[in-house]
Amino acid sequence: MTANPQRWDSTPPPPSVDEGYWAALLREGEYAEPAASDSSIGSVSPISRPSFAYHDAALIETVELQSDWDEIQRMMHDDETAELLVVGYNRGGLLVAWRSLRGFVPTSQLVEGAAGVSPNFNGGDPRRSGGLNSRVGQTLRLRVIELSQEHNRLILSERAARAQPGERADLLARLSAGDVIGGIVTNLCDFGAFIDLGSLEGLIHISELSWGRVGHPADILKRGVHVEVCVLEVNRDAGRIALSLKRMHPDPWETVSQRYQIGQFVTGVVTNVVDFGAFARIEAGLEGLIHVSELAEGHFLHPRNVVSEGQSVVARILSIDGRVRRLGLSLRTVE
Repeated sequence: MTANPQRWDSTPPPPSVDEGYWAALLREGEYAEPAASDSSIGSVSPISRPSFAYHDAALIETVELQSDWDEIQRMMHDDETAELLVVGYNRGGLLVAWRSLRGFVPTSQLVEGAAGVSPNFNGGDPRRSGGLNSRVGQTLRLRVIELSQEHNRLILSERAARAQPGERADLLARLSAGDVIGGIVTNLCDFGAFIDLGSLEGLIHISELSWGRVGHPADILKRGVHVEVCVLEVNRDAGRIALSLKRMHPDPWETVSQRYQIGQFVTGVVTNVVDFGAFARIEAGLEGLIHVSELAEGHFLHPRNVVSEGQSVVARILSIDGRVRRLGLSLRTVE
């Protein structure tokens, strides 16, 4: 870890990362139940009890439930691990049982991931992949990484359980916003990339991967590679670390007017074709728009009849506005 990193101070201070930023961790079905066809998965036989009056039984269950929350809270505070049984799964991870509580282990928090499950959980059904469903019935050594009785939320991690007691707290205490730290890419999902920092995992949100357009984190990073990242925020209470990759490099829009001028011819690569024109990347993180009226002379049905993604083009700069991050290009004026 490096304090006062050689990152680009010309960039604005990192924005505050609110709770919505981290909702992505749980979005993949935290509260989802197994499919109707898998009704046996996740079902737990009720505890045999004497025949009490209804209000007495409800009171006993409430007391036991609170006792379980208190105990799991103590385990989290003492940084203990537990051996828990996998009782089900959903689109985002595994469901585990601890006494009367049910916990969730995101796929990104599994040591070996989920064999056969694509990092993009939006396509296909992982139940048929032979990945997550093969874990049902197994016992995992886990550590609590997030707990909220108010929201009935219990999140655990197999990766975190590998760390020695106190390691995670020590790293959280040492890290602060602006530090640079190295880590290994462990998982790539639609919303970002998870980075193993040793005893904790941090998240690079997709918006913090590059100054330019990112279709999917896999376009920027690969699993297993080592990366240097900038710490955006450390939430010590929740044990969360927000990271940025793009802030390790200067924002190309801040100096665009100094490096380019109107009328200049540039070479770019078409990155996206839409109804109103096409976008072309002239350098990393710097894209310009070729409006449909500037694509070609004459009439054509759609911009795709003129250019296509991946095509190299020579364009003329029509306008530059780094403040609003806009660059106007034209193919019509290129001879």
